[in-house]
Amino acid sequence: MSQTFIIDGKTVPFEEGETIIQAATRAGVFIPHLCYHPEFKPHGSCKLCTVKVNGRQTASCTMRAMAGMVVESETEEINAERRALTQMLFVEGNHFCPSCEQSGNCQLQATAYHLGMMSPHYDHFFPNRPVDASHPEVLLDFNRCILCSLCVRASRDVDGKNVFALSGRGIGTHLIVNAKSGQLADTNFTLADKAAQVCPVGVILKKRKGFAVPIGERKYDKAPIGAPISEPATTEGR
Repeated sequence: MSQTFIIDGKTVPFEEGETIIQAATRAGVFIPHLCYHPEFKPHGSCKLCTVKVNGRQTASCTMRAMAGMVVESETEEINAERRALTQMLFVEGNHFCPSCEQSGNCQLQATAYHLGMMSPHYDHFFPNRPVDASHPEVLLDFNRCILCSLCVRASRDVDGKNVFALSGRGIGTHLIVNAKSGQLADTNFTLADKAAQVCPVGVILKKRKGFAVPIGERKYDKAPIGAPISEPATTEGR
């Protein structure tokens, strides 16, 4: 028999070893996140999945569920903090949603809508990062990277290729391609790689496919992120 905990007044069952976000997602309770992916070991870097457990803040992707715990997620206090983090991500990179190929499929954009983000609030950094068009099938726009490390973990842990890595420290941290030239064309990266499928924003783009699905008919155009889940979720962002 499953044990249970409470999240925002709802009783959620969990299995031994499950994290809060795993149990919540299975129960149809959405917790905002960007660096979490159900197929990878939790990273806990984006902090959007932060909740309060018995009055103390913790990342729901790393905190194991325990019987009887009381979890707060959808509160104004917590969502205000999530909104501030999302605003920081927008100004740190170049995220121009109306002209972006990923508009409507972007998890960052969808999360901003979910949290009621109406403006970036902070001053824009306007970074001038490189764009790598060397690969015949993929374009990399580093200006949009939010350092979630999903492509890094996917390439390393699933594809076994280590195509991507994070370099630098602090505000200087940035995504790189693990090749002497720094160019994606000089790696064994392919569109079949898991790393090609997991970017929550618009860094890894399939060439000649950007607007194959019209804006207005894309994933989050049809249903906003966090919309009620009728069946247990198995895909990222649901």
